[in-house]
Amino acid sequence: MRVAADVGSLELAEYQKAARLVLRHPLITASYPDKSALPLVRKWVRQLRTDFGEVLGYTLLSSGDTIRLRRVQDTLDGTRPAVTRARRPFDRRRYAYLVLALSALGRSGAQIALSELADAVAADAGRIDGVGMDTGRKPDRDAFVDAVAWLEARGALRMADGSAIEWVNDPERAEALYDIDREVVGAIYAPSRVLQHLNSVTELLDGPGGGSAPAQGREARRRGNARHARRLVLEHPVVYYADVDGELRGQLRSASLAEDVERLTGLGLERRAEGVALVSAGQRFTDVAFPSAGTVAQAALLLCARIAGYLRHHSSKIERLPAATAAERLTEAARRIDAALPDRGRVAGLLAEQAWRPETGGSGPAAGTDSGSAEADDAADVAYPFLSDVWLRTELRKLVEDFGAGMAEKQAADPGRLLAEAVTLLASVGLVARVDGGVLVLPLLARYRSVTAQIKNPPPAGW
Repeated sequence: MRVAADVGSLELAEYQKAARLVLRHPLITASYPDKSALPLVRKWVRQLRTDFGEVLGYTLLSSGDTIRLRRVQDTLDGTRPAVTRARRPFDRRRYAYLVLALSALGRSGAQIALSELADAVAADAGRIDGVGMDTGRKPDRDAFVDAVAWLEARGALRMADGSAIEWVNDPERAEALYDIDREVVGAIYAPSRVLQHLNSVTELLDGPGGGSAPAQGREARRRGNARHARRLVLEHPVVYYADVDGELRGQLRSASLAEDVERLTGLGLERRAEGVALVSAGQRFTDVAFPSAGTVAQAALLLCARIAGYLRHHSSKIERLPAATAAERLTEAARRIDAALPDRGRVAGLLAEQAWRPETGGSGPAAGTDSGSAEADDAADVAYPFLSDVWLRTELRKLVEDFGAGMAEKQAADPGRLLAEAVTLLASVGLVARVDGGVLVLPLLARYRSVTAQIKNPPPAGW
């Protein structure tokens, strides 16, 4: 099947813009992410529904003024958290308040007062060990209003009167009234499985180890791997061959994958010996742009150049270590999350006895691919340069000394935190992998080996 089969050449760019918009914002409403998004996507919704289903295995739902993309989840991804309006990631308390607020809104009518919603969330939170919510405490009110603001931004709530900020500062005197859009509320949270029945977080996933992996024939398995490979390319900044099994490696190298994702998104697929990456040059596609503006992003970019230069001159002296594969990272993440599940007697014991272990291509490479056992062995032997936290702290301090005048004063004054945020950014875009005591330098970082920088309008000498 050809992607965008019924789209003419003159309209292809507009169709690809709509596809990128849905992939970046899986929930689109009359106001979110902006007022122009819904009419554009609605124009192409039939073709998008067909292509997302065939190419990616995704389901695109359209109802009234709401469009919702339901993704297939292949792994546990902690790199795309919900964020506050100040762009700070949600913590566990804010996530809990968000889910409890959705539950309360589902039981409400057409309008709700902020204090009424807060009382409902506080009542439910009080019945959950370790959560709780005291509307008399400002930190709890702040966390609650961050969850409400997240819903408001997506159109689930619309301010009718009052002020949430004033309520946070003085709940005895201030109030806010919201209109509830029940269609959006229902689109935000519609789980495909009954969460109380899960024995492991991996049952939320599809594919090996997940909760919806029926027995497959060879051809169905090949199609499933092809869709999985396309999802990897679209959902991750870079996919390294050493990170996946032989079947997926063959699919990632196929010509059809490049043709499908490029025609769907309008973005070019870049291939290298180590892996593939979808390059978004000048198009809004990712929620984390790199390089980009801001002190953290600039410090991360400069750190890339320092790392690349150090590797170029000291390659023979640097220790090399293997990186955890995607399957190993999933196993470890699932172990940590499952450890927090409620103790349900015998179920907890079964979890320990039946820990999921990922398949590693046991049915052989997919038909028509060029992968094999020798290639899989080569991938398993890949090792990456290791740089210690001590080295990174030293280099970051040097960067602050050299370029601190062009950085935000508060961040430049705290090199430890700046380093942590810069490394987190680099890890999120696949340039490094964090390990105990330092980082492993991944191949994509070499793209930034020739970075240079200068401070615009430096302060006069003697300052």
